[in-house]
Amino acid sequence: MVEHLVSIITPVYNVENQILQCVNSVNQQTYKNWEHILVDDFSQDNTIETLKNLASKDKRIKVISLGKNSGAGFARNIGIKNANGRYIAFLDSDDYWANNKLEKQIAFMQLNNYPFTYSRYFEFDNESGDLITLVKAPPKVTYKMLLINGGYIGCLTVVYDTVFFGKKYMPEIRKRQDWALWLKMLKDIDCAYGVMEPLAFYRMGNTSLSKSKIKLVKYNFMVYKRELNMSYLESIYRMALFLIFHFFFKSHLKEKLKN
Repeated sequence: MVEHLVSIITPVYNVENQILQCVNSVNQQTYKNWEHILVDDFSQDNTIETLKNLASKDKRIKVISLGKNSGAGFARNIGIKNANGRYIAFLDSDDYWANNKLEKQIAFMQLNNYPFTYSRYFEFDNESGDLITLVKAPPKVTYKMLLINGGYIGCLTVVYDTVFFGKKYMPEIRKRQDWALWLKMLKDIDCAYGVMEPLAFYRMGNTSLSKSKIKLVKYNFMVYKRELNMSYLESIYRMALFLIFHFFFKSHLKEKLKN
């Protein structure tokens, strides 16, 4: 395996009590050729001081501070714009990775010549840290599959190859921007491929935007209508299919764990 530079993009906002776990999980990667770009979205706590302290100890950690709060999509795009790596990876500030995540996923991509990959991941409790569920992402995801289920691909697991795609940016909407980007990328390839083991850990019980499920409906419609240029009627049809899947079939992707 050739260790090309991986640019890890992390939007950051008011996570002074959680950011160390995120950054440490990157520092402990067995794959060493990375840069960690942390974009602070105008935090109001001591997050930025913590980030600057971390960056002073490791030149691979790069901190960008925004002058106003602009949302996770905008912050991620600033990170992508400043990225130098062949591979772009995503990790939110309250989540973390297994220490062999990059090594396994980059090897998987290079061995099979895959430009867009993801992995399975665990969901864990914010208070106790206990693992709650295993999110069983399928071996591959097509554009049609992702249209009806945005949960197939977890943002914290994605890596894409800029040699194939160039730099791809997220729509600057407050929610569902990652799902919209995956859909646009899947228009250019047959499918994305998944590593069939959990390599990341997603924090449950936080106050992130993704938790307001009912509010996601209008953003889903916005993705169909504005980002994918579907007609009004087709957007309604796709929205209906999405909701049916979410309420009746989504549970098959998750396996509850016994603690």
